[in-house]
Amino acid sequence: MKRTIALVVCFLTVVSGGVLAQAPGASQEEFIKSHYAKFEYRIPMRDGVKLFVSVYTPQAGAFKDAGPYPFLMTRTPYSCGPYGEDKMPTRLGVSQELLESGYIFVCGDARGRYESEGVFQEMSPHIEDKKSNKDVDESTDMYDTVEFLLKHVENNNGKVGITGISYPGFYTSASIIDSHPAIKAASPQAPMTNLFFNDDGYHGGAFMLSANHGFYVFFKPQKNPTLPDKREYSEPGTPDSYKFYLKAGPTGNLDKAFDGSNFLFHDQLVHTTYDDYWKKRDLSLHMKNVHAAVMTVGGWFDAEDLSGPFKTFHAIDEFNPGAVNTLVVGPWTHGGWSRSDGDRLGDVSFGSKTGVFFLSQIQFPFFEHYLKGHDGGVLPKAYVFETGSNVWRKYDAWPPKSAAAKTLYFREGGKLSFDAPAEKAGVDEYVSDPAHPVPFVNYTTDTVPQRYMDDDQRFASRRPDVLTYETEPLTEDVTIAGPVRPKLKVASSGTDADFVVKLIDVYPNDFPDPPNDAVGKRVLGAAPVLMGGYEQLVRGEPMRAKFRDSWEKPTALTPGKMVEVNAEMPDVNHTFRAGHRIMVQVQSSWFPLVDRNPQTFVDIPFAKPEQFVKATESVYRSAGAASGVEVLVVPQK
Repeated sequence: MKRTIALVVCFLTVVSGGVLAQAPGASQEEFIKSHYAKFEYRIPMRDGVKLFVSVYTPQAGAFKDAGPYPFLMTRTPYSCGPYGEDKMPTRLGVSQELLESGYIFVCGDARGRYESEGVFQEMSPHIEDKKSNKDVDESTDMYDTVEFLLKHVENNNGKVGITGISYPGFYTSASIIDSHPAIKAASPQAPMTNLFFNDDGYHGGAFMLSANHGFYVFFKPQKNPTLPDKREYSEPGTPDSYKFYLKAGPTGNLDKAFDGSNFLFHDQLVHTTYDDYWKKRDLSLHMKNVHAAVMTVGGWFDAEDLSGPFKTFHAIDEFNPGAVNTLVVGPWTHGGWSRSDGDRLGDVSFGSKTGVFFLSQIQFPFFEHYLKGHDGGVLPKAYVFETGSNVWRKYDAWPPKSAAAKTLYFREGGKLSFDAPAEKAGVDEYVSDPAHPVPFVNYTTDTVPQRYMDDDQRFASRRPDVLTYETEPLTEDVTIAGPVRPKLKVASSGTDADFVVKLIDVYPNDFPDPPNDAVGKRVLGAAPVLMGGYEQLVRGEPMRAKFRDSWEKPTALTPGKMVEVNAEMPDVNHTFRAGHRIMVQVQSSWFPLVDRNPQTFVDIPFAKPEQFVKATESVYRSAGAASGVEVLVVPQK
């Protein structure tokens, strides 16, 4: 299954170069040509491999500030083209403000990608105990790159900033471990941090199917150095990803379709437990000796790397006490702060242009302060947007110190309450059928629409294989800030099962509809959205029951035996307004966002068709076996 070409191009634009300024009366390309000069270098690393960088330096007299200028660098596996010192890009830098302020912009091809020599590794592991010049990683590659740039690029002020979104976010994080002293500011944005724990690869032990397969259709191994290819896209034969992946059968069939041409996808697919492949790629275990000021950025509705920013932020705090370390999170999709206004996602409005605010009022002062010495760039510990109430909050810790743990309990009759059940017995059941999995959206799509992260869930409430629990209308605002922790008591007639838990904000029936010309139409040609009773997804994650006791050694369920399945979902910062309801849905499939669980204890990528079976799933809600969702509630002022 492919991502649409438009999505891929947009994704590459964000992670490779970001957003370009456009000077009044001039095109983007004209502004770059009139203000910047381009140079290319192939920089020798300590092991002899040469890495490619393109360097864009301010031209003499182009800016009021004559320099010297700081560096602002991005390392990427997605190409630093166009190649050739006579070929200028149409996009450069990470914001209009930074571009027009004047920086030495540097783009580096990652080791083993495009014009850089060497061998590419997926999330190349950090080496803590380096014994020779052959022990190289992203930290040493950045150190050697910085040393070269300082000596060979004129009119620099000796200060380096690093930033990048998604995979370049990973390179940013990895580059500041044992960092070069000239690196003064770094901003890992939506950084890949641990692909097995709620970043791109696996969520709750379940494989993120359509997003991963769609990505690896175009992200393939290369023989380097090489120029960018034309990026051929394989057509699934249908615009309906639900039908395509259902027809494909076990996920191992998708691996066979690559015919051995993409070991990157193969590695993601077959390492189904938290084995050594994943452990050595957990960057959060190595965020030590960080000397730069760090601003980690994420989005509440990031469908790819929602977990990474929080893991990175907490790891830097843990290993570097006293470091300048800030977390910024807005109501954004993956990299959405750099390519959109950030005023809405799908049908949901956020009341202001949050992306514009971030670029001009948070990111720009941050780099100006630490790289040029200007005032105004010191940030709070956590600078986060609160959805629901649509306001920015500043905290001196994340999660907020005032937040207290409370549990939303499942109750009889589909009720949800902060009061624990008193009944001696209580259970809700449904039949899960892998041949008819619950879709993750209620419209036809051939990709993973970013808007699914806050889409309307009313379609799921109507299915018999989805349990729904909701509170009475709230009499006052309830603000939840921090991780969401489902704690379920369950049983299954099968030997394995998935439990997808969704936290939902239910709007009042009299909630006003958006204007007819609102941007948030569900899909092209769809009827106007009716917001009364809208069930907005706030957070949803799968949990694969076989991993209830260990991520390394999964164990089968005993049919009919009750077990505990606990999980931690990525953080939220959301206010459920007075008059709204809080809802929790529980289901056992979320397709094709998540691969299907056969509901038989097998190695899922290689399950046989006959091993996909129906199962009755039981969720308990009694005094002795209470199920619910633990959240952190912030007291109302």
